[in-house]
Amino acid sequence: MSKPYAIRTALEEILDDLVEGDAFPPERELALRFGVARETVRQALHELLVEGRIERRGRGTVVSKPKLVQPLSLRSYTEGALRMGRKPGRLLVTWEDVEAAPELAAALEVADGATVMHLERVLLADGQRIGLESTYLPGHRFGAFTETFDPTTSLYAAIRATGVHFGSAVERVETVLATPREAALLESTTAMPMLRLHRRSLDTDGHPIEVVRSLYRGDRVAFEALLQDRD
Repeated sequence: MSKPYAIRTALEEILDDLVEGDAFPPERELALRFGVARETVRQALHELLVEGRIERRGRGTVVSKPKLVQPLSLRSYTEGALRMGRKPGRLLVTWEDVEAAPELAAALEVADGATVMHLERVLLADGQRIGLESTYLPGHRFGAFTETFDPTTSLYAAIRATGVHFGSAVERVETVLATPREAALLESTTAMPMLRLHRRSLDTDGHPIEVVRSLYRGDRVAFEALLQDRD
C-alpha cells in the first residue's frame, strides 16, 4: 500500500469517529502521529477538503455537514433543500432587464433584442453559500415579476402561481472552475471544482419558461437522478 493511500485511509478512519462540526487534527499533529512528511498529510487533507468531507474554519479544520443532494428534476431548489432537512435561502446579486442576444433569444423563442428578465442569486443552505443561479425569463410572460416577485423566495412557486406549469426540461451538467467573481460570491476559491448546470425549461404546451445557468460548489452539493428502463 502506498504511503499517500495509507494516510488517506487513516484520515478517513479518524473522520468515522467524528461528527459534524468536530475539530479535525492539524496537519503538524497528523504528520507526527503517522511519521510522514507534512506534504503527504497536506495532500490527503486537500483531497478531503475538495470532496467536502472537511472545511476550513478560522485557522483550523472541522468536519463538514453532509453534502446537499439535489435531484435532477423539475423540482425547485427550495423543494430539494427542504427534502434534505436544510433551510433554503437566497441573496440577490442582480435583477435587471436585458436585451436578448441571438443565442438566448433562440432558446427563449423571442426576437433578437427582446426584453428578457435576468435574475442572479446566491443560493444558501443553512446559511452556507452553495450555489450561484443565473436565470433568464421572457419579459412578455413574466414582466410583472419586477413588481410582484420577492427574489428571496422560490421562483418556481411564483411561476406556478401565474398558472404556468412546467412540462419538461433539458439539463446538462459539467465540471468547471469558477471565475474570480464567482468564487468571491460563493466564498470559495478559483481552485475549487464546481458543478455547472445548464437548463432550458418548457411549459406543458412546449413554450420556453426559462434558461438557467447554475454554478454549485463541488464540496457542498451533489446531484442524483432517478433512472428507469422504459423497455
